[in-house]
Amino acid sequence: MEKMTSPLGRQVIELQQLDHAGGGMSLLRTRIREGSRFTVFEIDPQTALQWGEALVRWARAQPTTAVQAGDPA
Repeated sequence: MEKMTSPLGRQVIELQQLDHAGGGMSLLRTRIREGSRFTVFEIDPQTALQWGEALVRWARAQPTTAVQAGDPA
C-alpha cells in the first residue's frame, strides 16, 4: 500500500493490507525497519482510523512549516 522513509533516523515504514482467506476482517500491517531491527504489528480498521486521526492532529499542531499544504484533513 505505502512505503516511506523517515528523514530523521532513516526508519523505513511500510503499510500493507492483510486479507484473510475465507472473508475474515482485513487488517493493516505496519512494518518499521530500523537498521537490522524490525517492528511489525497488525491493527483492525477502527484502531487504524483512531491512530490516523491522532497522527493528523499531532502533525497539524506542529509549526506550519512542518506540514505541507494539501495534506489530508
